[in-house]
Amino acid sequence: MTARPLRQDRGDVREDGEQAGSPAQGAPAAAPGRRRAGARDLRAVAAAVALFVLAVLVGNAVNRTVYGTEGILRLGWPPLYAWWLPHWGPGTPAALVVAALVVVYGPRTARRLPWRALVPAVWGGSMAWTWSLALVDGWQRGVAGRLTTSMEYLRSVADVHELPAFLRDFTHHILADSPHNWPAHVAGHPPGALLTFVGLDRIGLGGGAWAAAWCITLGSSGAAAVLVTVRALSGERLARLAAPFLVLAPAAVWIGVSADGYFAGVSAWALALLALAATGTTPVPRLTALGGGLLLGLAWYLSYGLTVLVVLCAAVLLLARSARPLPYVAAGAMPWVVGFTALGFWWPEGYTTLVERYYQGAAKVRPYAYFVWANLAAQVVTVGLATVAGLGRAFPRVRTAVRGMRRAAPSGAGALSVLVGAALCMVLLVDVSGMSKAETERIWLPFVLWLLPACALLPRRLHGRWLAGQAALALLVNHLLLTGW
Repeated sequence: MTARPLRQDRGDVREDGEQAGSPAQGAPAAAPGRRRAGARDLRAVAAAVALFVLAVLVGNAVNRTVYGTEGILRLGWPPLYAWWLPHWGPGTPAALVVAALVVVYGPRTARRLPWRALVPAVWGGSMAWTWSLALVDGWQRGVAGRLTTSMEYLRSVADVHELPAFLRDFTHHILADSPHNWPAHVAGHPPGALLTFVGLDRIGLGGGAWAAAWCITLGSSGAAAVLVTVRALSGERLARLAAPFLVLAPAAVWIGVSADGYFAGVSAWALALLALAATGTTPVPRLTALGGGLLLGLAWYLSYGLTVLVVLCAAVLLLARSARPLPYVAAGAMPWVVGFTALGFWWPEGYTTLVERYYQGAAKVRPYAYFVWANLAAQVVTVGLATVAGLGRAFPRVRTAVRGMRRAAPSGAGALSVLVGAALCMVLLVDVSGMSKAETERIWLPFVLWLLPACALLPRRLHGRWLAGQAALALLVNHLLLTGW
């Protein structure tokens, strides 16, 4: 079977951010329209900054309620899991160089580089950005010791001996009052998360440095996966416009190093393969769909929250107007379900037990009334102000695209807007669930990664400025705050 050609960028954006093909192009009315669009961008940014500042002020006021050393919110610098500690480290010069190169040369390189070279270049650029930011905190604190001291997986590797016994007894050790209970992060995920690091240890790649390299490598690959997906659904032009923003994402502060960065990379490639299979832009769509199912099944056994990815999967299939990959996706995911279940781990039981454990810890004192909106404020520094402005431009297009879906699938900016709109729906769903009170700057990485392509809707002539803002935000957060992840 031959691959279908990529869909054209109908409904794409011009220099001023308005839709291509508009009769106003080149007309005197274009300048006022450009100014109005720019004013909307600034209002969206101002609202996001105000929300974040409010979360900081209210969070610090609420946190004065004494409950341990970190207040009732259990945070050192709400709404982020961080502490105020201006510092710099060996990664500082590298981060400045990477940021400058992407700001100055990124947009031009993304336009001119052959596609087959652009995808690995985005991966490499994202990896360089993530490594440099991680090393701002130094090798031991920022890289080698992070997964050991903060996320507890490596401390539990030695407790896994025989696989069937481990899976059979895993759920029995989730609750805080159970004998030999798992640490919070191990208990808070299906066993696939811990088994990943057990597997690395068994092949001779044990310890914090190898685990960090694993998470950074796969986490930063998510940028390339999102790029591939955007091209398949929205066209190559928009994918190229989004590329520098995917490289210079502020989310890299938490991708390096947290296991959630690894989860984000796996789930992003699952969706990328699904998009390629659904749009027919691969010569082997059935095999590609099978691969997407394998990764999607793995994702569900890495983190319970990744079940919400079905929202984005549905959006991909709707944009492609095809359900043909579904049987192959199901076939790819089935071995994980059968294997884990046969060996003794029942996913629904693990999740319901986790909910009980969740409210045995910090969640029982962290107020939902604060975090239900402060979680969203925390994402301002994860996705950056350029993404906020891009989302403001996406909202009107979502309504138009959804209304027109009965006649034809949206393409170009319309398809991209539906994609990021579905990602925002995922964020809102996990937010209102109450199962993520705080620390969402890392927990929500698999979801917010899909908001970043909204930056492609910003005027191309301003991309350098927006990129500089993204880089400055990430650098400020990483140098002024000591993040917990």
